[in-house]
Amino acid sequence: MEGFKHKRVIVTGAASGIGKATAEQFIQQGAQVGLIDLHADELSQIKESFGAQVYAETVDVTDSQGLLSAITKLADAMGGLDILHVNAGINGTFTPIEALTIDEWDQTINTNLRSTFLSVKAAVPLMKANGGSIVITSSVNGNRVFSNFGASAYSTSKAGQVAFAKMAALELSRYNIRVNVICPGAISTNIDDRTDVEPAVADIEIPVDYPEGARPLKQETGVPEQVANLVLFLSSEAAGNISGTEVYIDGAESLL
Repeated sequence: MEGFKHKRVIVTGAASGIGKATAEQFIQQGAQVGLIDLHADELSQIKESFGAQVYAETVDVTDSQGLLSAITKLADAMGGLDILHVNAGINGTFTPIEALTIDEWDQTINTNLRSTFLSVKAAVPLMKANGGSIVITSSVNGNRVFSNFGASAYSTSKAGQVAFAKMAALELSRYNIRVNVICPGAISTNIDDRTDVEPAVADIEIPVDYPEGARPLKQETGVPEQVANLVLFLSSEAAGNISGTEVYIDGAESLL
């Protein structure tokens, strides 16, 4: 894979997990990188570690105008935008549909799906002249896996991201903007620490029996750096003919 020297990159949800690993790999390969996240302290630490080629905006991606403004500001600071990694997201609340509140539904949909639309919307005018790459972080959930009971809002948001990416890939192809989706499985990040699994989920679960042993691919649970490798590949010239495609990265676990 070639380096990304002189490329201008924005990563949402960049303070931890997949977003942080992706941002760091882009920086190490010579790109200018704009970071977006809610957590200012973590963004400051990344900036301090890597220096002048890193820019940051602290914003909640559910803040529509704040997100649109942040992407524009970062692109202005870098002199343009070539690559967008739409990664910000939450698991939200896992609970039966009848117990899920409208606010809980909206929080997950707005954080995951609505912010994806807003991020891509903001990027289009910045990429139209020279083309670019957009990579959206979805999930195996809502696309291959439906056995995480109580995750109706999360799975819906993740399925919606894949459909949106396919629509965007066709619409934006005339501008040489490629749009792809990654669908990670179990990845070692802190997102599960912020998942609210209600006790009532036990009332709707259907027993699922899996084969004995670990995930099919004999390797430890996926790590963010492996996902970052995929984002960089899809953003590179090596993937120049790939658009409108979802790529699963889960060690074949979701095929069980």
